[in-house]
Amino acid sequence: MSEAGGGRGCGSSVPQRAPWSLVAAAAALCLVAATSVWTAGAAPMSREERQKLGNQVLEMFDHAYGNYMEHAYPADELMPLTCRGRVRGQEPSRGDVDDALGKFSLTLIDSLDTLVVLNKTKEFEDAVRKVLRDVNLDNDVVVSVFETNIRVLGGLLGGHSLAIMLKEKGEYMQWYNDELLQMAKQLGYKLLPAFNTTSGLPYPRINLKFGIRKPEARTGTETDTCTACAGTLILEFAALSRFTGATIFEEYARKALDFLWEKRQRSSNLVGVTINIHTGDWVRKDSGVGAGIDSYYEYLLKAYVLLGDDSFLERFNTHYDAIMRYISQPPLLLDVHIHKPMLNARTWMDALLAFFPGLQVLKGDIRPAIETHEMLYQVIKKHNFLPEAFTTDFRVHWAQHPLRPEFAESTYFLYKATGDPYYLEVGKTLIENLNKYARVPCGFAAMKDVRTGSHEDRMDSFFLAEMFKYLYLLFADKEDIIFDIEDYIFTTEAHLLPLWLSTTNQSISKKNTTSEYTELDDSNFDWTCPNTQILFPNDPLYAQSIREPLKNVVDKSCPRGIIRVEESFRSGAKPPLRARDFMATNPEHLEILKKMGVSLIHLKDGRVQLVQHAIQAASSIDAEDGLRFMQEMIELSSQQQKEQQLPPRAVQIVSHPFFGRVVLTAGPAQFGLDLSKHKETRGFVASSKPYNGCSELTNPEAVMGKIALIQRGQCMFAEKARNIQNAGAIGGIVIDDNEGSSSDTAPLFQMAGDGKDTDDIKIPMLFLFSKEGSIILDAIREYEEVEVLLSDKAKDRVNILNPEMENEEQPSSENDSQNQSAEQITSSSQEVDLVDQESPEESSLNSQPESSSPTDTDNAASVSASEQNSNPVENHETTSLDGECTDLDNQLQEQSETEEDSNPNVSWGKKVQPIDSILADWNEDIEAFEMMEKDEL
Repeated sequence: MSEAGGGRGCGSSVPQRAPWSLVAAAAALCLVAATSVWTAGAAPMSREERQKLGNQVLEMFDHAYGNYMEHAYPADELMPLTCRGRVRGQEPSRGDVDDALGKFSLTLIDSLDTLVVLNKTKEFEDAVRKVLRDVNLDNDVVVSVFETNIRVLGGLLGGHSLAIMLKEKGEYMQWYNDELLQMAKQLGYKLLPAFNTTSGLPYPRINLKFGIRKPEARTGTETDTCTACAGTLILEFAALSRFTGATIFEEYARKALDFLWEKRQRSSNLVGVTINIHTGDWVRKDSGVGAGIDSYYEYLLKAYVLLGDDSFLERFNTHYDAIMRYISQPPLLLDVHIHKPMLNARTWMDALLAFFPGLQVLKGDIRPAIETHEMLYQVIKKHNFLPEAFTTDFRVHWAQHPLRPEFAESTYFLYKATGDPYYLEVGKTLIENLNKYARVPCGFAAMKDVRTGSHEDRMDSFFLAEMFKYLYLLFADKEDIIFDIEDYIFTTEAHLLPLWLSTTNQSISKKNTTSEYTELDDSNFDWTCPNTQILFPNDPLYAQSIREPLKNVVDKSCPRGIIRVEESFRSGAKPPLRARDFMATNPEHLEILKKMGVSLIHLKDGRVQLVQHAIQAASSIDAEDGLRFMQEMIELSSQQQKEQQLPPRAVQIVSHPFFGRVVLTAGPAQFGLDLSKHKETRGFVASSKPYNGCSELTNPEAVMGKIALIQRGQCMFAEKARNIQNAGAIGGIVIDDNEGSSSDTAPLFQMAGDGKDTDDIKIPMLFLFSKEGSIILDAIREYEEVEVLLSDKAKDRVNILNPEMENEEQPSSENDSQNQSAEQITSSSQEVDLVDQESPEESSLNSQPESSSPTDTDNAASVSASEQNSNPVENHETTSLDGECTDLDNQLQEQSETEEDSNPNVSWGKKVQPIDSILADWNEDIEAFEMMEKDEL
């Protein structure tokens, strides 16, 4: 989601601050156009190998795009596991994710300019004709203003930009007469009603047919929007104005940006994540460079490059200085509070920040770009993909990966800026991982869990719009592309807008409002084109020297969650109490709690509750320590709860034509063979008779030596397992009888025993929701013989095709398996059923105390961080990497043992009490900590 390397050239169409004042963004771009710098850390890649990889990218795109057109078009997106289109309203709702879908053939529009970049001009011409013939923008559907702008409006404008380029070349698109531009203008007018607010910030959603606030619109009541949602409009809207001469679009987008700039926190120069569109009050006051804010910063810099308005550059430089001062903790980028930027707001990072190294390249700040990119690459090497979120000590926080392109984007820009072949090898790894783990017969499937390798029935349009574009450009030579990529700028969705727009239809007033609010640091303008000395010292090993200390940062180092307030204790003062060290029986610890304004209350039922009164803290620093302690206690208790849960398992279809490409997320059983400690089970599947498996099977010869399929319901899971085991089955898969259920929308299901001794069950048992089970049942109907692999995580396809190779090359001990299992701790939102029944009384956790299933009644820890509101503890997925440091494990283990010895029935409870008076400043911090636990991407 960044700028297309080389854009404007040195000194051409540049604002008249100085003849060469394109900051380091232009310095990096000019460097790309002028020379290729090679750092001698990696062997150069031959042209033949680069061409081979480029051709591989083309084949991958054909596989994804071809399957979309064959199985999904005109639907918005392809569902690659079930080989059909995703149509809004016909599939279970996925919440806000579905707001990108508007019944306007999203993937086709989003892929238009990718076709031209990949030299598929004939396919592009055909695609444009389909868009003009089939796409309707007047649908009665509520869509995201942000997503519709960057994907659909941006896609139409990108397609128009390259259509007129091809027409000028004289071979293709000779019939084209600005039809895509007219569609873009129609869509732009449909989005304008969203800006009908007193602030000028747009509503987050709009009905394409009915607009805002009409009864039939079903939207217009929202009060909040994210900063990126309101601040990522200027490129597309300004381009639409410049193309058409209708200035209203650029005016509205500029007004929204002006308002966000005015509402920034003046002392820190940071912005929050969400803002009230009517009052301008910050709703979420944490600030970072990832989800919710990311492309706001990106569009400030790119608006300067595209439109030539100094005010955008000055605002970006002001924000960038604050980011590097407070958020950047190389190689980490950690969210902080906008009012107290020295206090970290969370201890994890989200995957969307992977775009930031690319933006830093455009800014010209190469060193931190290299450092952050290398850290992200080490995480990818550990998990094959970048998890949606991971902690400061590189544990998985959210395990999904929807095939995001941001890391590939930053890889491309770092290669363009440095010429270092190391980044070609990084790109090669991305290609290999996509083909090895995400490729399925009908496209590429998002990863449901990077730890198990399970898939999600999802292939977002941005995968075709961005991923293949950046990967192809990474390996392409200039002559491989039919137009000059340096003449265009990339939007956040990687759509191409021509840089000549900066001199077209300039009727917008360029009043510089920035200087009204801030004193600018002139050092921001020191890095100017064509001076590349600051960017690239004469040392040819520059980039390698920056990467080298980070090579083992994930595996061998153990960085703690960085809390800035600790810096004040380095002078010799006693450090603050950490949650992992706290003991309820230690009088000194209780005294420290009192100083921090934290009360410890013993409840009648034996539980212990912690509540903080910030106003009662001995000092402001002690109050900060108290807030941090409460947050640490929440995270520690969540982790301890999750360690009691069983991790998800995988069902992998290995027979023809799947060959291991389809991996289904499966729920574990608390009985039977433990797949984390024993070798996986492989075999053909067969349906049991009776299908519910609740009595002796009447077709034992059919399931003998096979994996039996059983339907959920009418008896206990353990009874089903015994019946199929007695019939000679080597494993069992229970398929949910609730039609339409899916692991995409339901929490992980865990099968419990029957309250009796289940040691007699020796076979592995897994649970599949209805949607995942249907994939196997459909495969049986089509291919008859279907072979699957039951395992703790998806296996390498090479080893699936050659099982003996795995035995020879990958010997594993029981200890290794246990270590792998420890790595795969799942979310504690798992549903635990003791009885396989519909009745809630029979499946209630508390109604069957004899079960060995872990409960959260006595051992769960949830701490109230505020008197005003009870703090809901949302247990996110957190797991350790193989190289996790033992000192942290030991401390947590010792802490757990100490608590159990002192009071085996202790837990931390919730309590809500009113606060009559707390300083507003501290209220903001408390609210921010509460929001952290509710935070979603």
